Amino acid sequence: MRLGVLDVGSNTVHLLVVDAHPGARPLPAHSYKVELRLAQLLDEDGAIGPDGVDRLVAVIREALQAAEDKGVEDLLPFATSAVREASNADDVLERVRDDTGVELTVLTGAEEARLTFLAARRWFGWSAGRLLVLDIGGGSLEIAYGIDEEPDAAVSLPLGAGRLTAARLPDDPPHADDVRALRRHVRTEIARTVGEFSRLGAPDHVVATSKTFRQLARIAGAARSAEGLYVQRELKRASLEAWVPRLAAMTGAERAELPGVSEGRANQLLAGALVAEAAMDLFHVESLDICPWALREGVILRRLDHMGQG
Repeated sequence: MRLGVLDVGSNTVHLLVVDAHPGARPLPAHSYKVELRLAQLLDEDGAIGPDGVDRLVAVIREALQAAEDKGVEDLLPFATSAVREASNADDVLERVRDDTGVELTVLTGAEEARLTFLAARRWFGWSAGRLLVLDIGGGSLEIAYGIDEEPDAAVSLPLGAGRLTAARLPDDPPHADDVRALRRHVRTEIARTVGEFSRLGAPDHVVATSKTFRQLARIAGAARSAEGLYVQRELKRASLEAWVPRLAAMTGAERAELPGVSEGRANQLLAGALVAEAAMDLFHVESLDICPWALREGVILRRLDHMGQG
């Protein structure tokens, strides 16, 4: 059947259409996405303003039309941290439901981490052993660890690249004091969770998902996306540590000139790099692999599993 996943994320609204059936690898058929940056549209009270809600409704309508055009039989709509943490989340969900008919499922941070872990486990397989999965989104950082398809530990921290940039790096290029303060904040937050994972033992394989990690790997020398999903891409901590001060000295426009860095994400790449560097350092990760599958694929796989059991 043809499935559609509508992901209302902190950076983008993304419709992914796949051809899938239980027991088979989902085959991408169509992708439609708009950079809405909801995490940066929150007002001082933490609410998504009227203009942001209007734009969200319009984009969802466009995504629904694209899903219809592509023959989607079953649509799986969900929202992550930007909607989850908005002070007017209930009003936003009601408006979306009334105006579009879409009932957004709001995932908890732990659910995000677990579904992303499932996608990484299926991609790398059982031979990967104990997996540690890191995922930097626009609004949050997810960390999950385990040996099965359900992680033994999964946490979500408010350390998304978009959120941190909007709240803590107001200048372009960023002020050195702000960068140092953000570095301290990120490391303090991540350090609080390390014990929960370290008691489970060292991972056999560390992987990362998300646009932020893919862009960091690309500027550090990983293969271009045009070379395909199956090319191994890794990010070494030493390379990342060398890049962080360079990114801190650049403007957003200068970062957008780097290989693989989109103009829309360039301003938040430094915050993402600080989170990635902190996570790799505090979890003693020298190198990690980039996983092409992430949350959207995890949602699809979970749906296919339920179909297979029906």
